[in-house]
Amino acid sequence: MKRAMLYHRDTGKTVTGAEELIGEWRRDPRTLILLDLENNPADAERALLIENFGLHPLAVQDAQRDRHPPKLEVFDDHTFILLKGLGSAPEGIEFSTIQLALFIGERFLVTRHSGPSPSVDRLFAEIGATPELFARGADALAVRLARILVGRYLSLLLALEPRLEHIEAEIVANPHDSVLAELLGYKTELKKYRRVFLYHEHIFGELRSGKFPGISAERHHELNDVYEHQERAVSLAGLYYELASDLVDGYISLASHRLNQIMKVLTIVTVVFVPLGFLAGIYGMNFDNMPELHSESGYYIVIGVMVLIAVTLLAVFKIRRWL
Repeated sequence: MKRAMLYHRDTGKTVTGAEELIGEWRRDPRTLILLDLENNPADAERALLIENFGLHPLAVQDAQRDRHPPKLEVFDDHTFILLKGLGSAPEGIEFSTIQLALFIGERFLVTRHSGPSPSVDRLFAEIGATPELFARGADALAVRLARILVGRYLSLLLALEPRLEHIEAEIVANPHDSVLAELLGYKTELKKYRRVFLYHEHIFGELRSGKFPGISAERHHELNDVYEHQERAVSLAGLYYELASDLVDGYISLASHRLNQIMKVLTIVTVVFVPLGFLAGIYGMNFDNMPELHSESGYYIVIGVMVLIAVTLLAVFKIRRWL
């Protein structure tokens, strides 16, 4: 899929289209273009980017890879940024990442992603509603896209906090295996979050502290804002990971405590019934020469002794606070 928006500086008008707008952009130096690419044939896409925008072949190759860590690379007339974007419709905090490449030049912003990108969709929607955004330059659009991307991650993280609080109460009131499975899932996802965020934090930190082709000094404060939000995301991911780990440890401790309580009860029952079983075993032996078997009160005496033993043991357990 190819889609594009062309901005005319002289008239302030924005035209929406696709690949056909590239020719007009090349002919008129007073125009800016935003080009978005998704799921196109690799060879045709590579030729389009190299021939029309003069992008470096190795940068294009990195952008087309399905798996590549985020990176920042500088060329003579443009800057290449590779980020991990959120895929569409994440369930809870479980997410799938997409490769989101940004090529930023003085008169162009090219985005290329490996799957549907709600962040890019939102950028196009914002430009459609407020065409004046284009007047600030292609670099401003790139920074806005980065802010949208970081904001989506933050929204997912902030939505996790009340769920973790609910799980904490649930562990105390009614712990069950599904809660433990959910917490382990959160730990896995948060670890992935943090790894992605650390890459992004490094990239945005470099962008705000240096000069890069296609990115003006006017973007410093906006980049600083993006960096601060990304820094907060790193902090939250680490905090929630530790909280999830603490809840897992708490769940295991409570489960162990409950198991110990059960074992204590079973042990007490065993201790009480061992002497009773011993007496019952003696009187259950088939010997004729047992005078007490012929006593009329023998049965009641044995039952009384059994009750006395049981009561005595329970009293001892109570005194020692084992019950």
